[in-house]
Amino acid sequence: MKIYMLIALCGFTTLTFNSLAHAEGLPDLGDVSQESLTPQQEKQIGEQSMFEIRADKSFLDDAEVNDYLNNIGYQLVANSNEPSQEFEFFTLDNNSINAFALPGGFIGVNTGLILTAQSESELASVLSHEIAHVTQHHIARMVAGQKFDSITTMAAIAIAILAARNNPDAAQTAIIGAQAGSIQRQLNFTRTHEMEADRLGLITLQKAGFDPRAMPAFFERLQKATSLFDNNVPSYLRTHPITSERIADTASRVQQIPFRFVADSLNFHLVRAKLRAMQKNSRDVITYFNGALGDQKHGNPIAQRYGLAMALLNNGQNKQAAQEFAPLQKYTAQNPMIATLAGAISNAHTHEPATINFYRTATQNFPQHRALFYDYAELLIQDQRFDDALNVLELQVLKHPNDAHLYELQARTYAALGKRQEKHHALAYYYTLRGNLFGAIEQLELAKSAGKDYFKLSAIESELKKLKAIAAAMQKR
Repeated sequence: MKIYMLIALCGFTTLTFNSLAHAEGLPDLGDVSQESLTPQQEKQIGEQSMFEIRADKSFLDDAEVNDYLNNIGYQLVANSNEPSQEFEFFTLDNNSINAFALPGGFIGVNTGLILTAQSESELASVLSHEIAHVTQHHIARMVAGQKFDSITTMAAIAIAILAARNNPDAAQTAIIGAQAGSIQRQLNFTRTHEMEADRLGLITLQKAGFDPRAMPAFFERLQKATSLFDNNVPSYLRTHPITSERIADTASRVQQIPFRFVADSLNFHLVRAKLRAMQKNSRDVITYFNGALGDQKHGNPIAQRYGLAMALLNNGQNKQAAQEFAPLQKYTAQNPMIATLAGAISNAHTHEPATINFYRTATQNFPQHRALFYDYAELLIQDQRFDDALNVLELQVLKHPNDAHLYELQARTYAALGKRQEKHHALAYYYTLRGNLFGAIEQLELAKSAGKDYFKLSAIESELKKLKAIAAAMQKR
């Protein structure tokens, strides 16, 4: 494994080192208790916050869902007022209706909001609004205005606020305890911030080819829903208060835009079906999809059948899954998500060479679809074709150096080959990306003791030094 990957896959380490002791020989970022932050400081706060978000059990590490979200997100970013700004869009497995932005371009979306959106343009309207909060530096200016004396403290505050926003009681148990609740009101977006994010979001939405009418429609529906929630107001309404004035303002703006029908992509429906199929009660989910395809007839029929087949597969009903999936077989060469499910069903039904051939062809047809490569590598490992698995994984790691699951698969392959040092080194990357800093340090220690190659040991020692410095800084906050 190339040692330089530690910096490539852990962007937060490069930034975090700047805030450590000058013994590292790096420049200081300067006083953070100012009214504005540099782009580097914003990125650092976001990266440190993400380090802990990725460690949380609600972080949804699903390549298909997150890749879809990033495809939509970057379509919007390309048409925003800051198209060169880097972003990362990610999903939290949480039924509450919420989305949020962190300094540095990190935007999280709860599964509850994805399932609540009735069109792809509605989902895009929320993303465009959050993108505007980032490009206008609303969050960064509010955090900087709190006069905290370190980037690490700011990152801790950001995480605590996110916890408090999803669950008001969480403020007492978040990173900084009750202090989060005391500053929650100060960090909520102002009316001016919201109006500006609405205005810029609408422009971005239209330029990116989505329906701008979706923004006031979604906001109005959420506002009307508050009466059904009683005291449990949707999280998005607590952090982005939606007033009649805001709805009227956005509705007035879109009236000036010529109407144009915008169809949802198939992937929008497939992602929503997948999220439903992943819900814990498989029987209820199967009943839901059967109803959608039966007498009730609602939703996209391709996506509903996809969801039913996936729910059956998740419930161990492999034969029924294959039967329900049969009508979708013709779409496997056209859509990577359908191809991925086809492979999973085939692999569950049989381990014949035909399944490996299917994955070889599918990965050639969809070379950017990570989920296919996960399953392909998994099948090669099961078939004890370890060298082939490593070849597949090495190429994917170069394309996706921040993908934790690829390193976990690498570690298992190295373990099967008896390559202990490589196994522990790969696990160090995996734990780092999962937010388990001390687990990563332990794996590097094990890697150091598992080999004698001078150059590898020197690189591992250097990585250990850096991670230990980060761990020390985090413990002091």
